[in-house]
Amino acid sequence: MAVSLDLKPALRRANGPEPLRRKRVQPVTPTSPVRNKIIARLLIFATVVLLVDSLVGDKGLIERLQARRKYAEMEASLNELKARNAALRQYAKELKDNPAAIEAIAREQLGLARPNEILFIVRDAKPRSN
Repeated sequence: MAVSLDLKPALRRANGPEPLRRKRVQPVTPTSPVRNKIIARLLIFATVVLLVDSLVGDKGLIERLQARRKYAEMEASLNELKARNAALRQYAKELKDNPAAIEAIAREQLGLARPNEILFIVRDAKPRSN
């Protein structure tokens, strides 16, 4: 029996893949303190550069705030124009449908009057100074 047990592992290795083994890890060599200081300073410098760029760069925070303000102004202007457009549409519809509105405009702006109607024009006179 002892012989057959020794043959089975030999057959397995010959027929199958090699068993998994841990690889040896190389020990890490300690770095010098001067090198650590240089690396730390480089990382701090890179962080500061990235931070400044994110604030004032091409697509930085300041430009974004300006764009948001401009967007809000444009949106308010657009809403104002939409309201004015709606009022003008209503006015045009009223002029089409209501002849009394046309008559009122003709009386006010053109100074027209109906037949047999007396028109009085009152002008503002400047007071005389003594």
